[in-house]
Amino acid sequence: MATHAATPTRRHIHTHGWGLPVTLGLAYGIYAAAVQRSGGVITWGQVVLGLVAGVVLAGAVYAVRQFGHVLPRELHAAAWAALAGCAVGFLFSLSDASILSGVILGLVVAAGTLVTAFYLLYTHEPAPPARARPAAPARRASQPPVPPASHRPSPPTTSL
Repeated sequence: MATHAATPTRRHIHTHGWGLPVTLGLAYGIYAAAVQRSGGVITWGQVVLGLVAGVVLAGAVYAVRQFGHVLPRELHAAAWAALAGCAVGFLFSLSDASILSGVILGLVVAAGTLVTAFYLLYTHEPAPPARARPAAPARRASQPPVPPASHRPSPPTTSL
C-alpha cells in the first residue's frame, strides 16, 4: 500500500544555521593558536586562546546570520564590517605587530567589508510587498455624496 504524500521518509539534517559558523570558528581558532605559537611549542594557553577565539567568532557569525535580517541594510552591513574588522585586527595583533598597525588593518578590512556587504544587501534585497490602497470609508445611506474638489463651492471671502 502506498504511503501518504505528506509522510516524511527520513529526517534531513540542515546545517544552514550552524554549519558555516562552526567551520569558520574552527578555522579561526586553529589559525589564532598558530599565530600565537610563532613556531614554538604548543602550550595550554594557546589551545585555550584558539578555543575561545573560535567560539566567540562562531557565535558572532551565527548571531549576524540569524538576526541580521531584522536590521536595516545599513546596520546589517555595519555588523558584518565590524565582525570582519575586529576578527582580522585581532589576528594581526597576535603576531606581535604594533597595535596601531592592527587597528589600521582592521579598519581597512571593515571599510571594504562595509562597502561590499552594503552593495550585496542593497542589490539582493527582496522587493517590498505591494501595498493595497486603503479602502474608502463606508458612507452612511443618509449622507449625501461628497462632490469632487473641482465642483465644491469656494469658501466665502471676507473683506475689511
